[in-house]
Amino acid sequence: MWLTCTYLIGFLILSAGSSAEEPDGTRPLLGVRFDHVGRALPSDTVLMHQPTTIEAFLDRVDRQPPDWTALWGRGEHGHDERLFALNRERDASRERPEARRALLQRLTFFWSGELSEYDRRRAGFRVAIGPRFLPTRWGLVRFKAEGLPSDLMAVPKPSMREVLRSRVARGEKIEVEVAITGRLMPEESIIYDFAHDEPGLGLIMPVVRVERVDFFLAR
Repeated sequence: MWLTCTYLIGFLILSAGSSAEEPDGTRPLLGVRFDHVGRALPSDTVLMHQPTTIEAFLDRVDRQPPDWTALWGRGEHGHDERLFALNRERDASRERPEARRALLQRLTFFWSGELSEYDRRRAGFRVAIGPRFLPTRWGLVRFKAEGLPSDLMAVPKPSMREVLRSRVARGEKIEVEVAITGRLMPEESIIYDFAHDEPGLGLIMPVVRVERVDFFLAR
């Protein structure tokens, strides 16, 4: 796989009908190296695929990580209230010019995907997806996708189609990189929380309004 990450939750298949507000979920399946992925994405987007890039972005928006130890306390009482206060405080602090500029930046983050059922009519594969958790010096980062298309379909080139169909039919796992591009939600840009599976571990969730989705065959 291309991206450095330690945590991955289970895949989920999105297969309901798309609403008018959603971006197009039927996209070409591109077979390119990761260092060439940027050529297929909007020229003004910033790739949020490395911890250092994410950390630099958070530095611009919120200046410094929370004191997770103080927020957690003894882990019994009060941390929910402290988190609520932190989130309100951080929301207010983003009125700074540097933070406002960062919030307007187009971002691209990556989730993991896997080819699923083949749709003969659309000559493509449904895509099962799962978000990634990336460890950073700020804490664990997990991007949230608002307005993600409810029907994700990866359409390969005709020259790749039959090979992929045969591999899927044999039960072979075919992984894809799912590039999700958009901007932070202005009213709820970044949420601070604690990881559910590891008490006291800080979790940062940038909330992105999805503008487009792209699929890349993992190479």
